[in-house]
Amino acid sequence: MPQMYFSHKGQSMWFSLIATALLTVAPERAVVASDSADVIAVVAKFHAALSAGDSTAALALLAPDVMILETGGVETREQYRSGHLRGDITFARSVQSTRAVTQVRIDGNTAWVVSTSATQGESNGRPVNSTGAELMVLRKAAGVWQIAAIHWSSRSRR
Repeated sequence: MPQMYFSHKGQSMWFSLIATALLTVAPERAVVASDSADVIAVVAKFHAALSAGDSTAALALLAPDVMILETGGVETREQYRSGHLRGDITFARSVQSTRAVTQVRIDGNTAWVVSTSATQGESNGRPVNSTGAELMVLRKAAGVWQIAAIHWSSRSRR
């Protein structure tokens, strides 16, 4: 799958283009393409909610039993809500990130989305210049994709 680039400022336009492109594939692959577009859209909505400071929208995209791996720890939905979520929103709102979806895999009602990112700016008075990797695992229940697991890692760029 080709890389799909977007920044948190213009996600909706890119995801509309991606969804349109994915839905123009052969009929036998249309269901997978439609699911791919839906999965990518959920990930984009999550990041857009963080960038907009909308914790309610971000949490609505997370499965009740979501596991979030970040900064060397594992958090439940409730731990994330009362802990890192506020910091993730502050960070997403203060720095510019360019993301690239590098892979989408779907197996039945489970999907994996792998993305990379480049982030540069200033957050909490400190300069930020980093690259990151993200793995989101989504699960489809009652026709709706939800984020079941997130793993984030990043490192400073030199």
